[in-house]
Amino acid sequence: MTHPHRHASHPRIVSRLKRAEGHLRSVSAMIEEGRPCLEVAQQLQAVESAIRNAKQALIHDHMDHCLDAETDHDRAELKAISRYL
Repeated sequence: MTHPHRHASHPRIVSRLKRAEGHLRSVSAMIEEGRPCLEVAQQLQAVESAIRNAKQALIHDHMDHCLDAETDHDRAELKAISRYL
């Protein structure tokens, strides 16, 4: 079994994701209610932005606190995780 991997930033990231999750549910409701496509698209853009920001915060925190560019393993991990930015 692997050990938990937690950072001080994780609770804030989880909070962001939960807000985005609620926002996404609202967008689904908008579609079911027949709201105009422009309004739905704008709200989907906001959800996408919130998720992207949470992802970037997670990745930047990991790069700042978990990786040491001096080791081959960490250099490879840095290269791999930076693809998601």
